[in-house]
Amino acid sequence: MQSENINELALALSKAQAGITGALKDSANPFFKSKYADLASCWDACRKQLTDNGLSVMQTTDIVADTVVVRTTLAHSSGQWISGILPVKSKDDSPQAQGSGITYARRYALAAMVGLAQIDDDAEAAQGRTGINPRGDMGLTITPAQRDPIVAEFRAALDLDAEEADIAQAVYAIHDRIRMNPDLYVAVSDVMTSKERSALKAFVKMAKETK
Repeated sequence: MQSENINELALALSKAQAGITGALKDSANPFFKSKYADLASCWDACRKQLTDNGLSVMQTTDIVADTVVVRTTLAHSSGQWISGILPVKSKDDSPQAQGSGITYARRYALAAMVGLAQIDDDAEAAQGRTGINPRGDMGLTITPAQRDPIVAEFRAALDLDAEEADIAQAVYAIHDRIRMNPDLYVAVSDVMTSKERSALKAFVKMAKETK
């Protein structure tokens, strides 16, 4: 959707995009497997350029066909505007999952609306999937039936009455089995406590060091 004319908006956006260099991937996912640019980084990468050219972005939520959507509107000081919606796909109906899904949609809708890309802070090309948000941006298609057995396996490994080295090997075996499925890995991480996540990272590191 858009206003009748967008000529002034288009000109202003072209000037803004000349100064938008990209959102820095400066946050790490659980177990530090990749980096991503969060919503704040995306805003930091474009806010000044948009404002300097009379542009603003408004993001609101709505219900369309019984689905929560994020509506993103790019508006110009002339009154011209363009708008689009992105469905929110959450892993369940809990407030935490809904909030994560909305944040995910806001980040990608903002990037798409202003032409924002994510860049690596070490200048290396990203490998595999990019733009991973450890607190809900991934794992949106993972069901509890897929997630919960892995959570139970990790917790059982952490509760083993065994030497730390043996616990580390048990944890690593689960980690190694699912590490190529980042959606599942992040979904599992989301329901574990911070203490459990820290313990898992420590044991994975220990296991790697003994290999």
